[in-house]
Amino acid sequence: MSLQTVLRNLAREGDLTLKLPGGSELRLGDGTGPKLVARITSAAWAARIAAKPGLGVGEAYMDGGLVLEQGEIGQFIDLIGANAKYKTKKRRGPFRRWLRRTLREANDRVQSLRNVAHHYDLSYELYRRFLDEDMQYSCAYFERPDMTLEEAQLAKKRHIAAKLALEPGQSVVEIGCGWGGMAMTLVEESGVEVDAITLSIEQLKVAQARAESKGLAHKARFSLTDYRDLKGTYDRVLSVAMFEAVGRPNYQEYFDGVARLMKDDGVALIHSIGRPETGVTNAWIDKYIFPGGYSPALSEVLPAIERAGLMVTDVEILRLHYAETIRHWRDRFEAQRGEIADLYDERFCRMFEFYLGIAEQSFRHRRQFIFQIQLAKRLDVLPITRDYIGETERAYARPAHRVA
Repeated sequence: MSLQTVLRNLAREGDLTLKLPGGSELRLGDGTGPKLVARITSAAWAARIAAKPGLGVGEAYMDGGLVLEQGEIGQFIDLIGANAKYKTKKRRGPFRRWLRRTLREANDRVQSLRNVAHHYDLSYELYRRFLDEDMQYSCAYFERPDMTLEEAQLAKKRHIAAKLALEPGQSVVEIGCGWGGMAMTLVEESGVEVDAITLSIEQLKVAQARAESKGLAHKARFSLTDYRDLKGTYDRVLSVAMFEAVGRPNYQEYFDGVARLMKDDGVALIHSIGRPETGVTNAWIDKYIFPGGYSPALSEVLPAIERAGLMVTDVEILRLHYAETIRHWRDRFEAQRGEIADLYDERFCRMFEFYLGIAEQSFRHRRQFIFQIQLAKRLDVLPITRDYIGETERAYARPAHRVA
């Protein structure tokens, strides 16, 4: 496919002028929106973009092969996202689908450690510059559109806690704990004890230090543990923004493990990025941001849940909440860009802002969403209407409600 064909398919809407190697220009879009002017710096970069646009555009921006002369990178990515509906879907044969799953998503213990380190062992000083004060690196919950990021992340934690129907003294295991904020909030607000695991050495250090400083280390316990190696049984099982790293070949083992960890009257809550149909991970994201990651369709997840002997007791789809969350992250990243460049360099900043940009547009224009699946082994362990969720959230919001 020629470069001009690729580019014309890239932008049917918007206003993009693209300067090509050799001096010619290509006017793309229908003239709506902010005027953007970009330049491809060499014939080699033009060839790379034409051959693999899903990978080449991001690489070109990172490495100076694509330069914006007018407009901002966020506007450029918004244009790409708004035109995603025109993209022709490639049909991959069964062998290619099998090969991709086998090689990219195998995620055994060694590969999982390497994949996690690639993204989550970046400097804490980076993440604290654009996340909320509690270091929540997952979708917030905007009960009101005017919420601050801090308010929406607290609302997310309380929404999840309400679905878990927690009671003081219960035991919780959290699979994928980040920097520990969720575990410590559950301890403080619900009076439970949490065993939380991660594969990130850097996140583990921060989580343990935070728990010690709050005097919660005896109830919020963190360890470097693979989910496949967890032992014992718990009243509640929680996983937030970790399932995307499991990989399709491991779904059955994962949910068999969730069932094994749950007591007979237990409840589990799985919070994950999802999509409305099966697909593939963006090539640039897979290479530079989340190697081995995959966001599933519910149709890929539910069979493994059923075979594990678990019942789905509630499903909620959070639409656009992640787009709004990432918009806040993008704004904060841009405000701190100079300091982040001092931590890393300009290439890293271009990579990360491109990542945040296409991530936001995936949730705003490409129909990705968050699903929360609540699971149980028995029919009678939860109230038979959903009223308890809102009632519990309101109780958490009252002054002086903390247990710990």
